[in-house]
Amino acid sequence: MIPWEHLDSASVPGDGVELRLMRRGSEYSIMAGPIELMNSRLSGSEEAMATLAFDRIGQRPGARILIGGLGMGFTLRAALGAFAADAKVVVAELVPAVVAWARGPLGGLHGDSLDDPRVAIRLGDVGAEIRAAEGLYDAILLDVDNGPGGLSRKGNDSLYDQAGLAAARRALRPGGVLEVWSSTRDSAFTKRLQRAGYGVEEIGVRAHKGRGARHVVWVGVRG
Repeated sequence: MIPWEHLDSASVPGDGVELRLMRRGSEYSIMAGPIELMNSRLSGSEEAMATLAFDRIGQRPGARILIGGLGMGFTLRAALGAFAADAKVVVAELVPAVVAWARGPLGGLHGDSLDDPRVAIRLGDVGAEIRAAEGLYDAILLDVDNGPGGLSRKGNDSLYDQAGLAAARRALRPGGVLEVWSSTRDSAFTKRLQRAGYGVEEIGVRAHKGRGARHVVWVGVRG
């Protein structure tokens, strides 16, 4: 078996958690300690976030989408493939090295997506981007951790508490959608979304194009 090769490391701002970019042959992985956050062979549920959003708001002219977390670019590429030429996609990425990896060793995964004229990359906390917006976005897609508990960064918890969900609701246009990716189910979070005033669907999606582990995407619709 081909051994894993450690390509680079980066610290998550604020928490000091180390991310490690690993490669084994043509396969890439981003790790936080012993936990794999993402793998280049498992893109199905991340891509589903974009298609689920398109199914609900894709016909709006000039749709504006905020993606929390660049990762390996699967959600971004799927959004660019689904939405029209007049869409705008903002990607908020906290870790500068993740953007550098996208333009370096992970360039084959990202293709030319970062240079698409519809895309704006903003380095910083997606929470700050959300709080600064007022009725600006048609969709907010959050995949910044392994779910609504801050695994790689404790500060992510503030995205998923009542104040964070309220801020996301204010940042959405009427009928807009908030989506949250998770590796596992969390019934308490479903109830929290409902209390925050969202119409909620909890959708199971496969990790890799119809097979593999089942992940969860919550779709909350602002009334």
